[in-house]
Amino acid sequence: QVQLVESGGGLVQAGGSLSVSCGASGHTFRRYGWFRQPPGKEREFVASISWGGGNTKLADTVKGRFTISRDYGKNTVYLQMNKLKPEDTAVYYCAADFKFNTATTPADYDYWGQGTQVTVSS
Repeated sequence: QVQLVESGGGLVQAGGSLSVSCGASGHTFRRYGWFRQPPGKEREFVASISWGGGNTKLADTVKGRFTISRDYGKNTVYLQMNKLKPEDTAVYYCAADFKFNTATTPADYDYWGQGTQVTVSS
């Protein structure tokens, strides 16, 4: 059974750091994405990493603050979030599929985790 499980969300003060991770079971996915859904808003792209890890893409709103990486041995992808702002508050979702290149829209991904809450206080 294919499953993506996020962990690591929580409450942090503005300016702080938090790391969320996404463990995959059942398959070794080629590409991963992180999306977030702020309260009352649409789901939006955050970051994507390709097979091989050499190609990453970040949303303009998080460039210079967030980093996406993956550990093939653990079948896990990470999102390191630094210099967090209150507007980063959202439910963060991990997504994955079997295509090679990065992708920025939810429709590009076939598998989704259940989400983890990240709250940044001012």
